[in-house]
Order: sequence, then C-alpha cells, then structure tokens
Amino acid sequence: METNSLPREAALIVNVHSRKGEALFAQAKEKLEKAGVRLTAAHAVRDPDQLQETVRGAVESGAPMVIVGGGDGSLSGTVDELVGRNCVFGVLPLGTANSFARTLGIPLDLDGAVDAIANGRRLRIDLGMIDHDYFVNAASLGLSPMIGRTVPHKLKRYLGRIGYLIWAVKCSVGFRAFRLMIDDGTEERRMWSTEVRILNGSFHGGVELSEHADVQSGELVIQAVVGRSHARLAWDWYAKFFKLRDRDAQTREFRGRSFRIETRPRQRISIDGEVLAKTPVTAAVAAGAIDVAVPV
Repeated sequence: METNSLPREAALIVNVHSRKGEALFAQAKEKLEKAGVRLTAAHAVRDPDQLQETVRGAVESGAPMVIVGGGDGSLSGTVDELVGRNCVFGVLPLGTANSFARTLGIPLDLDGAVDAIANGRRLRIDLGMIDHDYFVNAASLGLSPMIGRTVPHKLKRYLGRIGYLIWAVKCSVGFRAFRLMIDDGTEERRMWSTEVRILNGSFHGGVELSEHADVQSGELVIQAVVGRSHARLAWDWYAKFFKLRDRDAQTREFRGRSFRIETRPRQRISIDGEVLAKTPVTAAVAAGAIDVAVPV
C-alpha cells in the first residue's frame, strides 16, 4: 500500500555514536521544526544499546512517525519496533555507507533527508529477516562480517568507506573460502563461495550490488560470489563499484521468499553492518512490513 500522506508530528531519535550523529543532532532538530515537523520528543542517544528501547518508547507513546538518525546498523536495530504498528519510519542517514537510504533514494545530505521527511510521501516496503530478526537492507556472510567485526571505530568514523577498504585488504590475508548450501524448499544448491549477500535492497556497503533486489518485490535476492579465489571477490567489488559491463560475472543470484542457508565451516553473519548471527539460518522476506518516508 502506498499513500502520499505523511504525519506532521514525530519523535526524533539520533545515535550520536554514529559517524555524523553528534555533530548533526542539533541541526536535524532545528531543520525538521523549521520544515514544519512538530517534534513531540528529541533524543540524542549516546549508548547504541539504548536505541531500540528509546524507539520502542516513542512508538508506544503514540508517535505517528519515528525519525531515526544513524547508520544502517542503527536503523536495522530499531526497525523491529515499527513492524505491525501504525507508525512511519523516517530516516536520517548519518552513518558510513548509508545503504538503506541509497536504496530508497533518500538524499545523503541532511537538508535533502529532512525534505523527504517533511515533504515526501509514505511508501510501504518489505523487510528482510534472519531467523526472527528483521533487517532493513542487507545481510552478508564471508569476508564482510570479518571486516565489520574487527574494523576500528575511529578508522570508519574518519575515513568512511575508504577506511573499510583499507581494513578489507588486511582481513583478506587470513580469510578462507567456504562451502555454501542454499535451499529454497524446492532445490538445494552447493558451491564454493567467498561472500554471500542477502539483499532486501539493492545497495550494500554503499555499492549497488544487484539490479534485481527491490524493497517492494516481496522477495529476497541471495547473491553468492562463487569460487575460492580472493582475486575474484576483489574483482567483483571493483566491477560493481565502477559499474563495469561484466560486473555480475563472478556471482550467482537466487530470488525467492525464503531460503535455508548453511556453510562449512560455520560463518558469522553481518546484519546491516552489525555481526549478530551465525550459520545455519533461515533468510526470509517480510512483505509490506513497514511504512517509510521517501522523496516524492
């Protein structure tokens, strides 16, 4: 379902631990109110572990829209509180990659994001699920979780995506390929892989990885980088970053509503940038799960 109506009242909750959060909290509050959004509450959350509880409190208080400012991990960690509730999710992309905002076409600058919330439209979208944990954009296993689990906070805070790239080179030295099993309920596929992306949206790590992933499709896209070569994985990221003609040559894609994913050995899973699970898991789509504010 899609309507053009967005609430004019909202609660603002910003993760000031995120890359840009602390510097932009006051600006976001001022710009939202100036744009005509009446803020019933405004919270600058310094402890990321308190984000979900703060969002839950705002939703339960009856806020018609909850605006969360932070990176993809902050959005993914709080979106569970809006599933099944009559509350719009507003997004201020204040993180490093901001893949969810890119997927939705939300501007990455503060003025543009505020304009989407104040003058945009309501859009009903899907969420992904890893077992019973909802996520907004993408999950991954392989090298990406190793990077996300170990990258120094200051490196990604001050260098952004370049910081991730530097750390990826370091992590790749000790990384090994794994056996991957994907079962969609009708067929089981087995292959060697170095990275698997579970995509609800088309972006991951700030890079467009799939033309087929769509937050309104009612399906997930499973994208596997096949083979055992580190060079193939590096080339896949390079080709997708620069949108080369053969950018899909190293990957296989599978589309569907639910998949059972197993690996040997077991692999950690990064969910929108936060390492929160480990194979085996069931990845599924929650179709039409929430309403978000997007540009007209």
